Amino acid sequence: DTAREMEDPDYLTESYLNLARSNEKLCEFQKTISYCKTCLNMQGTTVGLQLNGQVCLSMGNAYLGLSSFQKALECFEKALRYAHNNDDKMLECRICCSLGNFYSQLKDYEKALFFPCKAAELVNDYGKGWSLKYRAMSQYHIAVAYRKLRRLTDAMECCEDSMKIALQHGDRPLQALCLLCFADIHRSHDDPEKALPRYDSSMSIMTEIGNRLGQIQAMLGVAKCWLSQKEVDKSLNIVQKAQELAEGVGNKLSLLKIHCLSEGIYRTKELQRELRAQVVQFHECVEEMELYCGMCGESIGEKNNQLQALPCSHFFHLKCLQTNGTRGCPNCRRSSVKPGFV
Repeated sequence: DTAREMEDPDYLTESYLNLARSNEKLCEFQKTISYCKTCLNMQGTTVGLQLNGQVCLSMGNAYLGLSSFQKALECFEKALRYAHNNDDKMLECRICCSLGNFYSQLKDYEKALFFPCKAAELVNDYGKGWSLKYRAMSQYHIAVAYRKLRRLTDAMECCEDSMKIALQHGDRPLQALCLLCFADIHRSHDDPEKALPRYDSSMSIMTEIGNRLGQIQAMLGVAKCWLSQKEVDKSLNIVQKAQELAEGVGNKLSLLKIHCLSEGIYRTKELQRELRAQVVQFHECVEEMELYCGMCGESIGEKNNQLQALPCSHFFHLKCLQTNGTRGCPNCRRSSVKPGFV
C-alpha cells in the first residue's frame, strides 16, 4: 500500500514478490501464482528485471504444491536461465533444492539426489559469505533423497547436519522438516516408537507456522505407523483428517497417496463399496496429474524410475526416450533437439 502511495514500481514489485513468497510458505498456492504473475507483468522496472528468477522459482514451488508438474518444471527452467544469465549462484542453489523436491515427488531418486548435491557444491564453491541456511537446506534435501534410496545412515547424518544449523539459527520451518525426515528414517527402520513422537513434534511446529503441506506429510507418516501396528481405525481416522487438509491445499499428489492408503485400509476392513470408491478416485488423480509416460503409457511416480524432461517440460521415462528416440515431444510435438537445463 505504501509503495502504491509512493508510486514506486520497484518497491511495488518487491512487495508483490514478498506477498507471493509468504503465501507460498502458508500453502496458499493460487495466491502465490497470482502475485507472481503480477510481478512478471510489471516489466521495465530495474528491480523487476533482477527479481524475475526469484519470481519464477516461487511460482514453480507453488505449481509443485498443486502437483502441476509440467508447469512447475517450466518455471524452474526459466528461473535457472535467469540465474545463469545473471551469474546468480545463490538463486541457482535454491532452484536445485526445489528440483530435488520435484524429482523426489516423481520418484526419480537419482535426480532427487543429484540436484541438492549440486546445491551443496555451489555452497562449498561460492557460499563463503552466504547464510548457513543454504547449507542446511541442501543437506536436508540430500537427506530426503538418501532416505528414499534406503541409505538410512547417510540420510541421518545429513539430516543431523541440517538440524544443527536450524537449531542454531532458530529456523522453525527447517526444524519441522528435519523432524519429519527423522521420523521417516525411523519408520524406514521399522521403529514406529521412535517415529511417532517425531511426527508429533514436526506436526506441532507445522501447525504453528501454517505449513499445511508439511502437516499432511506428517499425518500420512503417522497413518503408516499405525497401519504397521495393525491399528487400522486409528490409521483411517488420521488419513481422513489429512484428506480434508489436502483438499483445502489442492495438492493432488497428497490426495493420490491418501486414496492409495485408504484403499489398503478398506481392503483390510473388507468394506468393498468404500474400497471401489478409493480405486476410482486414485485413477482420477493419476489422469488429472498426467502421471504417465507419453511413450509407453505406464505410470510415472509409482516406483523409482529415471525420468528425462524435454525442453517443453513434458517428461518421460529415460529408457523410453533412449529406446525409441524422438525428434519431437510425443505429447505436444514440439522440437526436442535443444536441451533444457533440467
